[in-house]
Amino acid sequence: MRIATWNVNSLRSRIDRVEAFVQRHDIDVLALQETKAREDQLPLMGLQALGYDIAVAGLNQWNGVALLSRVGLEDVQVGFAGMPTWGDPAAEEARAIGATCDGVRIWSLYVPNGRKPDDPHYAYKLDWLARLRESARDWLDVPTALVGDWNICPTEDDVFDPAQFAKSTHVTPPERAAFQGFLDDGYAEVTRAHAPGYTYWDYYRQRFERDRGLKIDFVVGSPSLAARVTGAFIDKDERDPAQGTGSPSDHAPVVVDLS
Repeated sequence: MRIATWNVNSLRSRIDRVEAFVQRHDIDVLALQETKAREDQLPLMGLQALGYDIAVAGLNQWNGVALLSRVGLEDVQVGFAGMPTWGDPAAEEARAIGATCDGVRIWSLYVPNGRKPDDPHYAYKLDWLARLRESARDWLDVPTALVGDWNICPTEDDVFDPAQFAKSTHVTPPERAAFQGFLDDGYAEVTRAHAPGYTYWDYYRQRFERDRGLKIDFVVGSPSLAARVTGAFIDKDERDPAQGTGSPSDHAPVVVDLS
């Protein structure tokens, strides 16, 4: 079974790339983030013709998550218990969707960015992660994959210039502690050993070409899921402006193989 996660930065803009990607790499389940549209606005017929069942959580041009599966898509759940709200008036954002695919519970997650350490969005991010952790403890005993854009660099090796980010989000001790909390509970990040390197490069100043990126897209698995991992890779070609059709997302897909 081959699963992948990709912050696609607008599914409508990247649909040709997504269709080519799932065929090129023979993907069974693809978790998407930042789809940036309601389901009725998405051009899904091509993916459906390729044999994918699709579940979408999208409210407007912001955020949005989806799951594509050709091995079953059961017990779809939008959001998790206690997921925090944001905005005025406060409402749940489209940041989490889960489903069971061939016996594996897969969650596509778009963790809030946080903006700045003194911003209310930063407190929202930490609360969101804490509530996710509370729910995720109940999923440890079944094959579970928490996949997506975590908007956290767990280690210094995950950011091209730690000094430049010293006063920014993604690298603060509370964010890193929040990520570590899932590992302390028994989950494992399953891609790092197989797939070193960054997963995100800003469009600014040829960051990709200079490999000045961040590693923020992860697959965090329960013990029974982690035991099935046989390999992983980052498809950097999908971030390369010289490859594919149309402009790339600022993230590269992360692919994981399960026995």
